[in-house]
Amino acid sequence: MKLKVYADRMSQPCRAVIIFCKVNGIDYEEIKVHISKGQHLTPEFAEINPMKQLPAIADGRFKLFERYPADVFKRSKIHSVLDWHHSNLRHGAAPYVFNTTIAPILGRPLNPQVAAEAEIILSSSLSKLESFWLKGNGRFLLGGNQPSIADLSLVCELMQLEVLDEKDRTRLLGPHKKVQQWIENTRNATSPHFDEVHRVIMLAKERQQHQRLKAAKNEGGSNMKRPLVSRM
Repeated sequence: MKLKVYADRMSQPCRAVIIFCKVNGIDYEEIKVHISKGQHLTPEFAEINPMKQLPAIADGRFKLFERYPADVFKRSKIHSVLDWHHSNLRHGAAPYVFNTTIAPILGRPLNPQVAAEAEIILSSSLSKLESFWLKGNGRFLLGGNQPSIADLSLVCELMQLEVLDEKDRTRLLGPHKKVQQWIENTRNATSPHFDEVHRVIMLAKERQQHQRLKAAKNEGGSNMKRPLVSRM
């Protein structure tokens, strides 16, 4: 029986798991669950994952909900990165992108205060990535010479920044050259699967750019139509 992966490619953990499966030649069936439509909250999906979170993996009767097998001797360092990710970087990147860009798409208001708080966490996390997790001569986390599930998880998190305004994204990532090179290394090491899985993010980026250009054009047209007030 083929492995089933329940996922929404707009979700960072889902993209990481899908790339991992593709790179390692794992035969699987991708079952699309749209978060924006609330499909992960249905009673039907609760039978797959009672926690109602994505991704979820089903192999016959066995089900796995976004967790990784413990191996004290071989994977403790990778787990430490993943633990750090979920308590630091994820609390910065995800809420920043949501409260500056994504919220209106889902019918939610932007929250500048939450975005400002998230930016502080994000900037601190990017600095920590460079000074601690990417130290050494390796091309990947913890000095590794090939990407691990931790690399995929963190890079997929940062790929969400692609939907931001280009100036905003450059402002956030620009000072962190080592992080930018690591993202590129991970992309190249998992090619062509990385770009294929992140196509949904690139399409979202294009839509956002189009909307910004349209808004700027409309604003410019409105200014031109305003009557001139003669100065006395």
